[in-house]
Amino acid sequence: MKIEIWSDIMCPFCYIGKRHLEKALEQFESSSPIEIEWKSYQLDPSIPMHFNEPVNIYEYLADRKGISVEKSKEMHQQVADMAEKVGLNYRFDHLVVANSMKAHQLIQLAKEQKKDNEIEEKLFEAYFVEGKNLASESELVAIGESVGLEKEAILAALKNDELAYRVRQDTQEGVSLGLKGVPFFVFNRRYGIPGAQPLEVFIDTLRQAAEHD
Repeated sequence: MKIEIWSDIMCPFCYIGKRHLEKALEQFESSSPIEIEWKSYQLDPSIPMHFNEPVNIYEYLADRKGISVEKSKEMHQQVADMAEKVGLNYRFDHLVVANSMKAHQLIQLAKEQKKDNEIEEKLFEAYFVEGKNLASESELVAIGESVGLEKEAILAALKNDELAYRVRQDTQEGVSLGLKGVPFFVFNRRYGIPGAQPLEVFIDTLRQAAEHD
């Protein structure tokens, strides 16, 4: 079975969805191997690569959605409560808003070595828990090295137009399959799960996909 996941590291529901999938896989018995491939998608490509000063996530979302900062904080607290239920400690007060393109280029490099699942976990944790700036080359080098990638390869990847093209290509591919947002999980190109659906949805979809594998 092959599971493809369209995601952005700045998407809080993507990390929650990852946990739901992992818990479903723990409960799912399969006689055949399961391959997981992460696909790139940018929620907001318009975010600048560099800010003159750090941007507050509450103000960023308020401006983007046209809502009050108080409403933005309320929405983020609701997401933090959801995350806590799957064992994740989101620290939105420390989060650094950043363009995710370079992080996606790192994911594309990791994918070449079948390390995309590992790098996704590290990037999510760095962004939502540790408050790291994922537009920073030094931060991305450290994260890449933590999963066994070479520093020189990482630095080259962050400037590689081919990998940037693959990021955009992933997005176009997802849209062709019906993607309207992330996370978007596709099982054997037959079944799709949009969003961080409940655990039971993942278990049922795994069973359906296995029956038609």
